[in-house]
Amino acid sequence: MSSDAPEFVFSAPRRNYSSWYQWVSRLGATTHEDPLPEGDLTSLPRWLEGRRRRLVELLGPMPTPVPLDTETLESVECDGYRRDKIVFDTEDTMSVPAYLLVPDGRVSEGAAVLACHGHGPGKSQAVGLEHTNAPNSDYALQLVHRGYVVLAPDLRCFGERLDWNPEDHYACDTNLVHAAMAGWNPLAQNIWDLTRCLDVLAEHPLVDASRIGMVGLSYGGTVTLFTAAYDDRVAAAVVSGYFSSWAESHKMPWNMCGSQVLHNMLGRLEHEDLGALIAPRPLLVETGTEDPLFPLAAATESVRRTRLVYEHDGVAERLEHDIFEGEHQWHGVAAMAFLDRWLAHGPASE
Repeated sequence: MSSDAPEFVFSAPRRNYSSWYQWVSRLGATTHEDPLPEGDLTSLPRWLEGRRRRLVELLGPMPTPVPLDTETLESVECDGYRRDKIVFDTEDTMSVPAYLLVPDGRVSEGAAVLACHGHGPGKSQAVGLEHTNAPNSDYALQLVHRGYVVLAPDLRCFGERLDWNPEDHYACDTNLVHAAMAGWNPLAQNIWDLTRCLDVLAEHPLVDASRIGMVGLSYGGTVTLFTAAYDDRVAAAVVSGYFSSWAESHKMPWNMCGSQVLHNMLGRLEHEDLGALIAPRPLLVETGTEDPLFPLAAATESVRRTRLVYEHDGVAERLEHDIFEGEHQWHGVAAMAFLDRWLAHGPASE
């Protein structure tokens, strides 16, 4: 998307008919009700505990665990790795299809990465089987070539998990309607699925469960940030094209989808709060200078505030901000060395 995307500016009408104007006007008055205590970092432990409780509250109920019952549907020998198509259960009425990529020559436990796709075809794009106009989106494929075991699942409403919809209906938003009526958050359901993906990787005989990273672009960045904040088994995270601020991102019409939001989250939980919950584990944020959806200025300020937590913990080097010339896309330049370092992984090739 071009940085020339129009800015939507409204003059105050005497009588308003626009729902969007009402949201924007209220958004302008939204403030963070419990911001990071920048002036008193000694209160960080209490603040972090409050943020953790708020995250759990906003996510709402989580499904009941069921056995994974993992099944391999097909195996394909590829250039330097094997691609298994697998499926496993996360609820009594829900299964997750995924690609499991295993590099040739792996004979013992090592590092692994959970790779989450953004909006588009789903897991097939992350592993390089489908391509769109989004550059460099096959990061699961890049990671297996670097020697990682990689799990790339379809998120709900994408890939093989996409139900038929009329052309004028967007699957994520339609799903949110059904979820809201039933008292669920689709984002929470996806995070649940991804915690079960961590279980799948942790049980794999070639994976060291203490060295599992997680990466994702855009919507994949959403679920990576949330899952890493929610589940400390994520040993290192790369959040691309997302980490900034909901309050700023919400100013762009049509930016958010039904799978990226939680009921009543504005002003109550921010990106920097989730970043703080990831600390002291390593976190790398990628931001394109021309990204209109998750703007650089908001990202820079949120990273600055999150860095205060890492500095307070004495691990400032574990938080990186890769700012690159580009738009809303995966960069991956600093990310690979970052993952190698913090997952104690020796790349198969440079």
